[in-house]
Amino acid sequence: MSTNLAQQLRIGTTKSHSMAENVSFVKSFLGGVVDKKSYRKLVANLYFVYTAIEEEMENNKEHYAVKSIYFPQLYRQSSLCQDLCYYYGPDWKNMIQPSLATKNYVNRIHKIGSTQPELLISHAYTRYMGDLSGGQILKKIAKSAMGLSDQEGTEFYDFHDIADESIFKKQYRNALDNIPISSKQVTEIIAEANIAFNLNMEVFQELNSNFIKIMLMLLLNTVHNFRK
Repeated sequence: MSTNLAQQLRIGTTKSHSMAENVSFVKSFLGGVVDKKSYRKLVANLYFVYTAIEEEMENNKEHYAVKSIYFPQLYRQSSLCQDLCYYYGPDWKNMIQPSLATKNYVNRIHKIGSTQPELLISHAYTRYMGDLSGGQILKKIAKSAMGLSDQEGTEFYDFHDIADESIFKKQYRNALDNIPISSKQVTEIIAEANIAFNLNMEVFQELNSNFIKIMLMLLLNTVHNFRK
C-alpha cells in the first residue's frame, strides 16, 4: 500500500524550503553574486556532508527502509573531490576542514545512521533531489558568476550515471511511496527532513557571514581608494 511519502515530504517541507532559499548566501548565489572563496568553502562543507550520507547509506543499504532508495548513481563524493582539486589544488584534503555547522550536520547523519536508519531517507531526499532538480540552473549561475570553463569547478552538478533525470525522479518518487513504513515513521521522516533543511540553512548562514565580511572589506577598500 502506497504511503504517498514523496508528496507528503514535498508538502511537509515547503516552509523549510522557502526559508532556506531566503538565506542571504543562497539569495546572492541565485542572483548571480558568487564569491569564489565562499563557494569553495561550500564545496568543502558539502564534501563532509555527502561523505557522511554515503557512508551511512552503504552501512545501511540492506535496511528494509533504506534499500528502497539505495541509488549509488546519486552519490556526490567523487564529483566533489574533483571540484575540490580544482579549487584547492592536489593537496586539498590537507587544506579543508568542516565548519561548526557542518560538524553538527555530519554528527546528526551518523547518529541516525546508527540508531534510526529509516531517517536517512530524509537526508537523502533533501540533498539529492534538490541537487538533481536544480543542479543545472545552479551550475549555469556558478559558471557565469565565477567565469569558469565548461569542464572545471562544477562537476558536483553533473549526474553522469543518470541518463534521463525526469525518468529517474519518477522512479525515485515511486520508491519513496512504496517503502514499507508505518504512518508514525512517515511523520518522523518528514520531521527529520525539516531538520535536514535547518542544518543546511545553518551551513549557508555561516557562508553568509563570510560573504558579508567580504562585501564589507570591498566597501571599505572602495571608500579608502575614493578618499585618496
